[in-house]
Amino acid sequence: MKLLRYGPKGQERSGMLDADGGIRCLAGVIGDIDPGVLGTGLAALAGVDVASLPRVDAGVRLAEPVARVGKFICIGLNYRDHAAESGQPVPTEPIIFTKAISAIIGPNDDVVLPPTSAKSDWEVELGVVIGKEARYVSVEDALDHVAGVCVVNDLSEREYQLERGGTWDKGKGCDTFGPFGPYLVTLDEAGDLNALGLWLDVNGERMQTGSTSELIFDVPFIVSYVSRFMSLQPGDIISTGTPPGVGMGKKPQRWLTEGDVITLGIDGLGEQRQAVRRYGA
Repeated sequence: MKLLRYGPKGQERSGMLDADGGIRCLAGVIGDIDPGVLGTGLAALAGVDVASLPRVDAGVRLAEPVARVGKFICIGLNYRDHAAESGQPVPTEPIIFTKAISAIIGPNDDVVLPPTSAKSDWEVELGVVIGKEARYVSVEDALDHVAGVCVVNDLSEREYQLERGGTWDKGKGCDTFGPFGPYLVTLDEAGDLNALGLWLDVNGERMQTGSTSELIFDVPFIVSYVSRFMSLQPGDIISTGTPPGVGMGKKPQRWLTEGDVITLGIDGLGEQRQAVRRYGA
């Protein structure tokens, strides 16, 4: 299934894609797509006749596909070539940092640069959404705790992240720096998680091209590993790292500016499009 949320901010409703790529309303079947619904294993959707559900206007705003996310966890330097372009050693264990949940926006909402930002950057990533509590789970059982996967743009302000002291979180959690969606794609429809192509363009110019086959630590390992340090709850997101091609790694370096348009996607999981503007503009 490809699950989604749609509608104006604060008035989102649950939906799903039908076989023709149209949006169908799920409001009469489930409530919002949130930790409570994910925690039940989406059992209410079993046997639903999708074609009988009300159609939704194709031009409607798509929101983030999961409401009330509890934790937004990220894995750093999880592609060898990205570690190299960042001038960092290849990790021997996953690097974990967090992104503020206030960074979350819909997949096509505007990205708003902070007033003093000079080095904002892009990162296309595979996101993993937890569906069942995970605490000290094994690698073999890890996917049993996953509700589905999605596209994430892990936007980063590199000066805040690397030049202002402290942890990476300072440059990762800015408002609007966490678009995800358009869909939460269940594992039965997502395909091989070790063979998904990723891409990102800025103003139509290809910046990133990669494949999850190049992940240093794959999805089951990441879920198991993170669950050793904190319990994972339904609705939590883990963003698994980005392939090479970020602005920081360009020669010369390239940063996002007002008026830029970012487009990105992952095979079978959908695409995002964000216009970039500056706070107060």
